[in-house]
Amino acid sequence: MRVFICFEGSWESFDVHPEQNVGAMKQMIKDNFLVQLSNDKQVRHYLELSYGGAALQDNWALCDVGITSGSAIRCLIKSEQKPVLHVFNAVTGETLSIMGSVTLLRYMSVARLKTVVSARSGLPVSTFRLSTPAGVELYDCNQLKDYAIEVGTILRLDTWDGWVEYLQGCLLGHRLTVQSHLSEKRPVRRFQLRVALYIAAFLGHLELSSWLLERGAHAEEPVGVHPYRQWCHQTAHRDTGKCPIHVASESSQLLILKLFVTKNPLTLACRDPGSRDPLKIAIQHGHRECVCYLANKLCSVVSLPNMSLRMYIYLRIRHWVSLGRRRAASSHSTSFKATVGDMLLVDGFNQPKMSSKSRKAKTKPSRGLRARALHSLPPISTILSVPNLPSKRASQHLHSLQSVNPGDFEEMQEKHKPYEKNRDNGPVDKISKGDSSLCSGKFSLPPITRERIPCRQVLVSASPNSSHILTESLESHSDGRTPRENAIYCMTVASTFTEKPWLKQLSIARTLARKRIQTAA
Repeated sequence: MRVFICFEGSWESFDVHPEQNVGAMKQMIKDNFLVQLSNDKQVRHYLELSYGGAALQDNWALCDVGITSGSAIRCLIKSEQKPVLHVFNAVTGETLSIMGSVTLLRYMSVARLKTVVSARSGLPVSTFRLSTPAGVELYDCNQLKDYAIEVGTILRLDTWDGWVEYLQGCLLGHRLTVQSHLSEKRPVRRFQLRVALYIAAFLGHLELSSWLLERGAHAEEPVGVHPYRQWCHQTAHRDTGKCPIHVASESSQLLILKLFVTKNPLTLACRDPGSRDPLKIAIQHGHRECVCYLANKLCSVVSLPNMSLRMYIYLRIRHWVSLGRRRAASSHSTSFKATVGDMLLVDGFNQPKMSSKSRKAKTKPSRGLRARALHSLPPISTILSVPNLPSKRASQHLHSLQSVNPGDFEEMQEKHKPYEKNRDNGPVDKISKGDSSLCSGKFSLPPITRERIPCRQVLVSASPNSSHILTESLESHSDGRTPRENAIYCMTVASTFTEKPWLKQLSIARTLARKRIQTAA
């Protein structure tokens, strides 16, 4: 078939095969127009073919996305800035890209880098450490140039030993997982509650935040440092003084803000290490809804038995009272709360306790829950039916939050490409990754019904081969997606062709799904 390519104001016709992919077509355009693309350490130039409002990926076949004879395809030369650093997150298994120029490696401090990583990952700075590929730990007081870090280096983020599963539960908002991995030591458990509330406020986990407040966590209390590092709390990272109310205001979590303010109005006057209250933080980040809510709260009236006061006056009085109590308490106690027998970590002397080692498997029931023995399940042919299939939505979010073996880091480092696309380039870049997390994004299917239909149960168990057929229908595709996830993926891909009508998008999705099923078969 013949298609027309529009490149830099000129039109050129090409005779291509319908099954030819986009990558081969880009090579034909390079040879015909003599396109020279540069690829240095900082900027990468590449060709992009656009049809129907969507950017075509290299592995797509022309006929699968509705390109027929006589179609016009637009060709553009685009540039992309490469990340200057990569940070491998041992908790989630993801690699974060740090954008910037080469001068960032000369003048950026380790403390500033940890602030950026914390804002990207949602983890407090006191829960992780950064190290070079050789295993050298990066200390906050040093500069990146002190470690001879080059452009494209992959740093490693590690957390406290035994905390991987706990932090995964916090990131997913699973209360039972968080509850079952709390430490038995009281100081460590209090620190874990503060960490969990910080992460829940960052990601907007309302149920987990409410449970943590009931357990004694406070939104106006800073996360602080681990009890093992109490000796260096005065020289700790600046962001250890941030509170959950601050991170909720930064990430525009309006429901979390309402929960915190309702629980304790003093959170309105809580200040971060930069002496900013939640309202000022919301204004600087441009979160309009949060600004309106916080401003209305500060201008409200507090009714007392004999008088009424403005909220900001009431908060100032409460602040004076709490400050007096704090001074009175400080005269009878010391800031160093370690006791005999407690563990203390000294940088450069102790064995590191932050190597992301997984918690040892223990048959320990969670608090408040009784362990029950699991009974043997009946055969699959007698209990499974198509409407009662379990939903895979939880596994979509858990895909990227799996424990990482130490050997995976070296293998990933060898296979890692010198550049990585920006995560904010739009839905097309997310489609090219082929990750199951795409299914929870732009397009969603109706939920799987859980109603029992007797007729379908009879059909499933009527044939002796029904169990085998059902098992085959539930198997994942070659790329790791289930049939439901594959349908969502195909519909999301088709929805990027914004210039096409909806019925045409549906036709493209059916073609993609049909081809993927044939390939898997």
